[in-house]
Amino acid sequence: MKLARNALPDLSVLQAFECAARHGSFTQAAAELNLTQSAVSRQIRALEDQLHVTLFERIRKRVVLSAAGKALLPDVVRLLGQTEEMVLRAMAAPDGKDTLTVATLPTFGNRWLMKRLPAFLAGHPGTVLTVASRSEPFDLMAEDFDIAIHYGQPVWAHATCTYLCSEIILPVASPALLEKLPVNGPADFEKAPLLHLTTRPRLWSDWFQANAHEGAGAFQGHRFDQFSMIIEAALQGLGFALLPRYLIEDELASGRLGITLDRPITTANSYYIVTPEGKQGTAITRQFQDWLLGQVSR
Repeated sequence: MKLARNALPDLSVLQAFECAARHGSFTQAAAELNLTQSAVSRQIRALEDQLHVTLFERIRKRVVLSAAGKALLPDVVRLLGQTEEMVLRAMAAPDGKDTLTVATLPTFGNRWLMKRLPAFLAGHPGTVLTVASRSEPFDLMAEDFDIAIHYGQPVWAHATCTYLCSEIILPVASPALLEKLPVNGPADFEKAPLLHLTTRPRLWSDWFQANAHEGAGAFQGHRFDQFSMIIEAALQGLGFALLPRYLIEDELASGRLGITLDRPITTANSYYIVTPEGKQGTAITRQFQDWLLGQVSR
């Protein structure tokens, strides 16, 4: 059963509720919203009457969310956030231009996607992009993204995953470190400074295993939580790093990083293009997905 439009709370009423909940005060909410305290109080009372619940408990000079208010608040915050995003997107493309919202892994976005985006936009003039970084899976529909780039397995709730590429990992280091600590085989890494990604602590161990070496020191060394940090650490000569080739194209081409041993490994996970249910068929989403696949095939 659908509610009649006049049974839905006004957006201004929901704003008053969220603001009062955040401040714990009708007076402070009124100041933020440029209203009187009595106006905010009336809006809250109207919402309570409409929902047939008590949203706030009055304790001395403060108002505290009731159990019903605490249950309602997350949905109101999400709705207001979606409304704000909708308005910003409309303002970004006032002439009815195509808009595309993309979620990408931080380092993938910075080091691979950004330098290729000018070519996409040149072929799709007038398209307005919103690109945001996300490190973990999230609710695509709730955050209203058109497309996401995901590393892992092809599993995402209420979405379709399309294979983009595998990940090839190489051991690399700065020329200065290679001159100081030359590497002729896996055994030379055992007493060398190694750089690790905290979210993939077994990467060096897997590399040693793939190269039929015990790797006694596989877990020793500095740890960083982003590939971008490891790349910079390797450039500064802090240690040997295992890095995806696609992230260090420029550094390898310029010689700022060198491949220590040409013994790559392919990780168990891969990269996928994720599109939420209901958005796979939009023209700009299909075009962006096809363009991404074309960039990888090149």
